[in-house]
Amino acid sequence: MKLFLCEKPSQGRDIAAVLGATEKKNGYLSGAGVAVTWGFGHLLEQASPESYGEQFGNPWRTEVLPILPTQWQMQIKPESRVQFEVIKKLLKNADSVVIATDADREGEVIAREILDYCNFRGNIERLWLSALDDASVRAALKTIKPGSETYPYYLAGLGRSRADWQIGMNLTRLYTVKARECGYGDVLSVGRVQSPTLNLVVERDREIANFVPKPFFIVTLALTANGQTFQAQWVPAESYCDDEKRCMHEAVARQVAQLCQQTGVASIMEVETKRETVSAPLPFDLGSLQQQCSKRWGFGAQQVLDIAQALYETHKATTYPRTDCGFLPTSMLAEVPAVFSALVKSDPGISTLLKRLQPGYVSRAWNDKKITAHHGIIPTKQPCVLSRMSEAERLVYQLIRQHYLAQFLPVHEQDATRVSLNCGGQLFKARGNVVVVPGWKVLFEKEREDDKHQNESNKATLPALQQGEQCKVAGAEVKPQQTKPPEYYTEGTLIAAMKNAAQFVTDPRLKKLLKENAGLGTEATRAGIIETLLSRGFIVKKGKSLRATVVAGELMDLLPLPLKDPGMTALWEQALDDIAEGRMSLDDFMAKQSSWTTQLVEKGRQQTIRLTVAPSPPCPVCGGTTRQRKGKSGAFWGCLRYPECTGLINATNSPQRARRRASPKKKVS
Repeated sequence: MKLFLCEKPSQGRDIAAVLGATEKKNGYLSGAGVAVTWGFGHLLEQASPESYGEQFGNPWRTEVLPILPTQWQMQIKPESRVQFEVIKKLLKNADSVVIATDADREGEVIAREILDYCNFRGNIERLWLSALDDASVRAALKTIKPGSETYPYYLAGLGRSRADWQIGMNLTRLYTVKARECGYGDVLSVGRVQSPTLNLVVERDREIANFVPKPFFIVTLALTANGQTFQAQWVPAESYCDDEKRCMHEAVARQVAQLCQQTGVASIMEVETKRETVSAPLPFDLGSLQQQCSKRWGFGAQQVLDIAQALYETHKATTYPRTDCGFLPTSMLAEVPAVFSALVKSDPGISTLLKRLQPGYVSRAWNDKKITAHHGIIPTKQPCVLSRMSEAERLVYQLIRQHYLAQFLPVHEQDATRVSLNCGGQLFKARGNVVVVPGWKVLFEKEREDDKHQNESNKATLPALQQGEQCKVAGAEVKPQQTKPPEYYTEGTLIAAMKNAAQFVTDPRLKKLLKENAGLGTEATRAGIIETLLSRGFIVKKGKSLRATVVAGELMDLLPLPLKDPGMTALWEQALDDIAEGRMSLDDFMAKQSSWTTQLVEKGRQQTIRLTVAPSPPCPVCGGTTRQRKGKSGAFWGCLRYPECTGLINATNSPQRARRRASPKKKVS
């Protein structure tokens, strides 16, 4: 029997329908000589530390750290046991398995960890899907890959999982125990990717808090030539400027304005007109989609991922979303008529727009050399029902569709004119653009109208000007300005920062090692990292912006630099990519991770910790440290020595002596 192993039930049903496996069974579908089963994401998880020895159980102790497993153990998630047993039984009767989970590193892990746990030794193949509509599934079934081709993705996924476990378990325990010694009762969570991401937010907040605005001054001339008025801006000498070429001297700026008014004319020194071309934006990868949706509508990163997943799985409207690539393979040019046909059937209102497009036009997006494991997110060849989408789903779908359609209009062309003028011995410059070919920008007219930050000077039109011509000065104005702090991170801008962690690296040796696009986490994990920071109370949302909490700042002050350095973590992510490409072994990666973990633990063990965040109240029974927990009746403070000591303080802060339970359900660390 051939068994197809999918990631979730909906995916299993889609594939089973194409295979003809329509007979419903308990936890799987069968028919036509195949069976199709599924997980619910990960059915297995890394074993808890106490599985590797009693010394790693409760209470947490720093002297037994680091925990560095040599034989890694997995355990079945309690809520997944029933479905796991279904799969285990099917594997015993299977001659071969087709991995049909999501086509990425994590999807590979979800399937392979089950096969390894069950000691499956049959033939393994890989179904690599970019979309779940019938046509895409049928096409993928004709080109099933040998399992060996994608096995390195599993090794990379294991490396990520094990490295995260090692850093998280060791450093969280170390800093939590040390914090409890000075009265802090909660858990100080530390993570390999989580901590450097949090540090970005903490450092940005501090930069804003410590920012001191400085005044600078702009001099603008109103000039007339050939009956038309236009503006030119003063270019101050370096001696009057800061590093950003802004004039910091008000008196000088006012003298220049007065001089220009007295002079009355400005002579044109140079006129240069160049034809500029702007290519259409690429189809979306997940990160750029999250950024755009955050900017336009304030959508959270996880919200966008969930919507994109629904468009892919539920509506079959768009292709696989967890991609880091915005390019498209040239082979998909043959599918353009089918995609256009599906778009019109889904939304007849765009038929007029499609007539303006050039289906044969090949934009820069079609580039086989730029394709990674997946291509950009685009509409599928299957019509969808817009009325079944939520408003948010429809907005995201239309945005994805817009960026796809932009590939079938020519580049935007404009004549950009740059003018240099002399007025009273001072240099002024003017600029203006004339659109020659609107190109793809006709699809984005509304966005351009709504963009309040568009540079007005770029929209200005200039009169016909010639070198040596004199322009009359109609007015000179000094505009006082102030330097502005950077903006708080939003989920969209934080995703962008995580994607390009190399920009935060100052160490030239590390910068040389990092690729330009080296990032924190992956397209599939970044939204989850932000959600984790929110759920753990390290960051909070204020409107669209993200702000670090007090405890987040204090934790960042405690952690050694390598653990919160985006560049260092991006380097490890780069190493995981090397494993996926077969350039590094999993054993070598984990040996380096173990060495790094040991160094971090030793360094942290020697630190003296001081926290100014509110300490926990003392236990009313034994006087020891308490930790805030959540119960059925809300939050309360419970003794860290539970169940040996059952003292607690309820939400109204009145001490109580809790009854000792004969057999406590669970020990708490």
